[in-house]
Amino acid sequence: MTAETTRSRGRGRPTSPVLSREAIAAKAMTLVAERGYDHLTMAGLARKLGVSASALYNHVSSKHDVLVLIQDRLNAEIDCSAFGRLPWAEALSAWARSYRECYVEHTELIPLIAVLPIADAPKSLEMYERVFIALHSAGIGDRDAVDIIAGIEALVFGAAFDASAPADIFDPGSLGDIAPTFARAAALRAADARASADRAFEMALEVLIDGLLRRVETGETFSPRHA
Repeated sequence: MTAETTRSRGRGRPTSPVLSREAIAAKAMTLVAERGYDHLTMAGLARKLGVSASALYNHVSSKHDVLVLIQDRLNAEIDCSAFGRLPWAEALSAWARSYRECYVEHTELIPLIAVLPIADAPKSLEMYERVFIALHSAGIGDRDAVDIIAGIEALVFGAAFDASAPADIFDPGSLGDIAPTFARAAALRAADARASADRAFEMALEVLIDGLLRRVETGETFSPRHA
């Protein structure tokens, strides 16, 4: 074998895929979407990536680390550009809409992401910082601002599930006589389920934002009335 041949082979493609945190997150999301969270294992993810488990462990140390990568990849897709450009209440609405649209496509990940700490997730932290600064600049206190973010997330995640739910989710089946008036109204919703889900989200978001605006403008306390 000549030196030239050796050099040519050395310049060739690597024998195994080059791993990156972005590639790991993308394949992990695909694996969850295809087979469910229970099949997201380090060994299974390594096979999906076409590498050895030891190669994968050189980049992430545990399944928890993989979930953090997924969380950060998803949250990086949420549009925060309205903050600093629009009034805080309008920006908050735009953020909530983008947040929901992102997770409508990944509802299988909500039970994981919704309770996952954001430590070691830079994109998620950057997102929360932008939202918090906007709320704080509007005169909303630190604890209230964090509670508002958590409240909007609760709405967003629930609304994402609603948008991807079966059209007949409220169909009472053979038990229609128990709630006949509700069943009739629910049938109207089923006729255009996604539009109805969008309407429900927009209605709830509008009420929430209007309530926040009123409290800021009047100086009313943010303490829940029924706490």
